[in-house]
Amino acid sequence: MATVELARDTELGRLVAVKRLFASLAGDGVFQQRFFREARVAAALSHPNLVAVYDVGEEDGLPFIVMEYVDGETLAELMARSRPLPTSRALELISQACAGLEHAHGAGLVHRDIKPQNLLVRRDGVVKIADFGIARTLEATQLTQAGTVLGTAAYLAPEQALGERVTRAADIYSLGAVAYELLAGRTPYTFDSLADLVQKQRRPPAPISGVDARIEEAVQRALSYRPEDRQQSAAELAGELAPVEAPTATTRVMPRARTVHISRRALLALGALLAAALIGAGVLLAYGRDDAPQPQPPPPRADVLPRGDTPAESARLLADWLREKAG
Repeated sequence: MATVELARDTELGRLVAVKRLFASLAGDGVFQQRFFREARVAAALSHPNLVAVYDVGEEDGLPFIVMEYVDGETLAELMARSRPLPTSRALELISQACAGLEHAHGAGLVHRDIKPQNLLVRRDGVVKIADFGIARTLEATQLTQAGTVLGTAAYLAPEQALGERVTRAADIYSLGAVAYELLAGRTPYTFDSLADLVQKQRRPPAPISGVDARIEEAVQRALSYRPEDRQQSAAELAGELAPVEAPTATTRVMPRARTVHISRRALLALGALLAAALIGAGVLLAYGRDDAPQPQPPPPRADVLPRGDTPAESARLLADWLREKAG
């Protein structure tokens, strides 16, 4: 419904993408309404995984939208070179798309056309969801005409292919179909018509070989026929697809020793007690040795000289005491 041109914003000096509606559709009020709705819807969103819209206008009767230029390629082009992708790479790309969708769904918007052609991969690996041209608010009236199905059939949710009410669960299905193709190298179903597709969607697609059972289960759940059986949000899908760290070999881990902090004053007191204990131990050891000095007996008591009441009597008593000692 439009062409996209690379241009330069002369005011800000940056490269931009300019999307112009085909002249054959410019006079169609329904297509113009859908075209400008893309600008209003996308301009209200701001997320690293969504293409930003800068401006909208009309030139020579042709409506245009000025958008962020994504220097990279579509996911379809990436898969054309390498299919299937390594599991880790595929899950990383889908995780980013889930983040962008979660933001859009939080604003009450359903993309309704998630497919590899609308997932842009920047050169640095960042994924950008593009083309909200057929997105609609959850409360808005559907713009499709009776019997018209929007989106690429291989990624359509069953309810969308049947023309029934579309909710964010349809985007979950479409992203699950993209994830299946990234991992398996093929779309979930091959079909000849929409009726054939819807009939086949009632059964799970063929298993994906070479992936973890948990990843397989998450993708199969996203592709459930009934919307209520799918993940209830893009964030839930991202969580189920998140890689799980491989367990390491079991090793016995010794408990970490507690660190006890002792003040300087306590250390000094402890040192003093230790020194006193060492001195006491040294003394005990010294007394226990044979060559250690033994304690001396107390000196003999000195005799007290007798004394009388008079000098004469004292002399007599002293004489008697000397004779006693001599004898």
